[in-house]
Amino acid sequence: MAAHLGHYRDPAARKDAASLLPAPVLAHAALLTELARLVPGVGIDQLAFAARLAQADAAATAQLAGFLVRVPADAEGSRA
Repeated sequence: MAAHLGHYRDPAARKDAASLLPAPVLAHAALLTELARLVPGVGIDQLAFAARLAQADAAATAQLAGFLVRVPADAEGSRA
């Protein structure tokens, strides 16, 4: 959410801030971004599990987010 609001809307500001944030925070943000892309209109309260995943294993969470990036555009928003 913060990546699209206020100061962090600017990609350069996000890039600069990324080096200041711990890995679990970055992994959580990446996973939230991809889940919101895949399920438009999802409520942030429905994605609380993403924070738990990032705290448990930030590297695996980041890998999951990277995997989800590759989901084809025509699959976005589909209900499996």
